[in-house]
Amino acid sequence: MKVPALIAAALLLLLPAALTQNFDPAPIQIVVKNSFLEEEPLAFNSHVAHKGILLGAMRTLMDSDTNFKFTYIEDPNYGPYLESINGLAGKDADQTYWELLVMKPDGAITRPDVGIGCYIPSANEKIIFNFTKWTKSKTMP
Repeated sequence: MKVPALIAAALLLLLPAALTQNFDPAPIQIVVKNSFLEEEPLAFNSHVAHKGILLGAMRTLMDSDTNFKFTYIEDPNYGPYLESINGLAGKDADQTYWELLVMKPDGAITRPDVGIGCYIPSANEKIIFNFTKWTKSKTMP
């Protein structure tokens, strides 16, 4: 009887800590840049749910700001693939696509190894969608 009582007491001691954790949405900024145009990038303030994915923050932004729209396709193997932002879509024939970059609060810019359906932004990150060109890699003979 003593062991279950000790476990119950330990759980009660841990409960207040779990209830006081900060689960508020994390503020992020979403930047839309076209590397082919000499225009100022568009910047949008948004937020992401605690441990939420970037796709959720993008949907929230689209629902609250008519100046931000996007489309994506669902790949059965790799998940959501960003197709267009504000009506501009990448094209295989032109070798263009939306590159996902992340600027950390310290200014370091990284390229995540996951897409919008898996990336979990942290507070105060700048999510950069850069419309750019990819180059075909040459195959070895």
